[in-house]
Amino acid sequence: MTLTLATSKDLVQATDHSDLWSSSGDDPFFDIRFNTFRQPILVVFLRSTDGEIIEPKIYINRGHGYREQDTIQHDPGRSFIVIADVGRSGLIKSLRIDPSTQPGAFSFSAEAFPDRQSAERVIHQRMVSDMRGAARWDIGRLPRFRKKLLPSFRLRRPKSKLIHFIDAQQRFARNLPDARPEASDTVWLSIVVPVYNAPKRYLEDLVTSFQIQEAEGVELILCDDASSSDETLRWYKGFAQRKNIKIVRNPVNGGIAKATNAGLAQASGTWITLLDHDDIIAPHALKVIATALVRNPHCEFLYTDEVVVNDHLVPDGLMLKPAFDPVLLTGVNYINHFSVYRHDRLRKIGYLRTGFDGSQDYDLLLRYLEGVPEHQVLHVPYAAYWWRRTGQTYSRRFIDRATEAARVALVERFERQGESVTVVPGLTETLHRVEFPVATEHGWPKVSVIIPSRDSHALISTVLEGLFEGTDYPNLEVIIIDNGTTDRRVLELYQHYRNTRPGFSAIITEESFNFAKAINRGMKNASGEHFLILNNDIEVIDAGWLKEMVSCLKFDATGIVGAKLLYPNNKIQHAGVIVGFGGLAGHWYLNKPANYGGPMNRLHLRNSVTCVTGAAMLISGNCRRAIGDWDEANFAVAYNDVDYCIRAHKAGFRIIWTPFACLYHHESASRGSDLVGQRKRRFEQEKENLRLLHGTDTFEDPSINPGYEKRHSTPDIEIPAKLAPARAGLRVNTGTEIAPLSYPNKEPPEIDQAAQGGSNADTVFPVELGRTIQP
Repeated sequence: MTLTLATSKDLVQATDHSDLWSSSGDDPFFDIRFNTFRQPILVVFLRSTDGEIIEPKIYINRGHGYREQDTIQHDPGRSFIVIADVGRSGLIKSLRIDPSTQPGAFSFSAEAFPDRQSAERVIHQRMVSDMRGAARWDIGRLPRFRKKLLPSFRLRRPKSKLIHFIDAQQRFARNLPDARPEASDTVWLSIVVPVYNAPKRYLEDLVTSFQIQEAEGVELILCDDASSSDETLRWYKGFAQRKNIKIVRNPVNGGIAKATNAGLAQASGTWITLLDHDDIIAPHALKVIATALVRNPHCEFLYTDEVVVNDHLVPDGLMLKPAFDPVLLTGVNYINHFSVYRHDRLRKIGYLRTGFDGSQDYDLLLRYLEGVPEHQVLHVPYAAYWWRRTGQTYSRRFIDRATEAARVALVERFERQGESVTVVPGLTETLHRVEFPVATEHGWPKVSVIIPSRDSHALISTVLEGLFEGTDYPNLEVIIIDNGTTDRRVLELYQHYRNTRPGFSAIITEESFNFAKAINRGMKNASGEHFLILNNDIEVIDAGWLKEMVSCLKFDATGIVGAKLLYPNNKIQHAGVIVGFGGLAGHWYLNKPANYGGPMNRLHLRNSVTCVTGAAMLISGNCRRAIGDWDEANFAVAYNDVDYCIRAHKAGFRIIWTPFACLYHHESASRGSDLVGQRKRRFEQEKENLRLLHGTDTFEDPSINPGYEKRHSTPDIEIPAKLAPARAGLRVNTGTEIAPLSYPNKEPPEIDQAAQGGSNADTVFPVELGRTIQP
């Protein structure tokens, strides 16, 4: 830690010895100042050199400056050793010591240490020499952040909770045992930092954050791109050679890619990570990364979470990321920092390419990950990187060029795989949407739309009109699985469509209602390549919705696709289902405005999720053949869609939610409560079945970060009780046959059809997810 010292005007330093001071006044003080990132143990050696008794006082800065109510005083004496734990990071960066209240002469020095053991060795040496008989004054752990609550940002919560979250993660990381991915005599990680006209304080913060890391076998490489700033050049000139830090200076400005490549050429690490010159390595970050690599030797790529900070390193928010999601990655570079690459693979792909300014990291990432199995990509849910958001970052100043460069990188990525795509703006101008050419020479694949229904003329007529008149899809069939309609208007409607639409059929049976059984009957009678499960209370509002859902099947190993569903008041009803919410499964961001973006704008982008609702669920033919039927025995009405999705997920099929297919869902328009009588008993049993079969109480959903709590539809961060382990991406399905799962029930439960249908014998559709989740 770099310590600086400010003193009162009446303190004079001896010319022949830097530790000797004299005071002519009655209020001498030493103000010790340290960086945001620092070595945690501060030791002050104070001794009276004129034989006088002194009574030192310490002012503890609690974020409001030095105040009398925040002072502590020691008993009188002649020599003192003050020990303080200032933490490895903090926004309170000073400590004041007043040695006396009268003129005197003193010996004063302060040193910083990486740990207690190192500090105690020096203390022992001093106590047997010049500090013999000194009083030990251990003042413990000092405040590091203001107690005041700051305005919320990004995650819309008090900053105090954000600070507690960061502090808890760092506390658990500090206690990790040392780990080293490579042999002791090799460098396992090279941190490469392109630098151009960086302010001195940015460079000092960065270097200090590197020096406080516990990890051995790491190196920091600053690769300067011919900086012209006097401040930067002076810093280089005054830079003293430090362990494991290299400076590479390019004579000609060549841009960020060339500067980075110059640093990569000098890197000796087995692994590489890139860091911006205005950003920071979080305390214990390298130890956490090393631990993840040691525990996962087959890893090919690793990325971490991030803290967003302002120019003065005040935390503003978190980037809490999902497990590896190549679908989300086509919409935005959500991975960003830290990204940890194998050096040998980087060499093979040729490092960074020029011509992608502002998105050069994105292009590198897309090229690097080609051919890497998803389960060999690790997400480490630790905020290892502090991203300084200043407004001066290249891709913010030149956002249009950076966005265009990102889209070129995406197009080229698919071209290398033999796929011709178009990349257009997503729901916001800087996000991306990949458009696939899905139709073949035979046209679009046939989709069989399966709609369980009963009576409810207004609903079924709306959904059928939307399918046949409002949907731009040239190859579909519609199969109604009717549970005993008696409404003549509905029967006449069925006959009308039989006469006018060759692709329409209605299968009417009178039996105890079982939604899963209805779906299975529909799929057995279907002739399509893919199957769309649709509630009868869906309303089509955009003609291109089904083409979008089918196009999502172009992503590797995709078995299921879900749509964005809105209530008629334009609030979100379905944006994906998180397994584990409320101990079961539930919608996230329920009742948010339709244009709500969510964390990292994920609700504006296609995402891989673990579950989607059966109210609008597209199932690929491959997935149907591998997973088989819906479970009629254990999930006759509730959670059958969740069960089917989890089974598909476990079998290695990708499940995608897309906001580009948007529908209205008149939820519960035709359904009574599940909380009375026999229906309540059935509902409770189906909840228990879900817990038993899939362990939803402890299920770690890869689509949500472990840092979010799971009690509410709009999740807030949760102070961790432990350090979450690294998570691998999906082990994708290879087309092998999937053995059926065993279930606790063998026969479907008997269900009271009259009660199920409600007083008007309305249509029944699956219990909507997340009943235990309150928005």
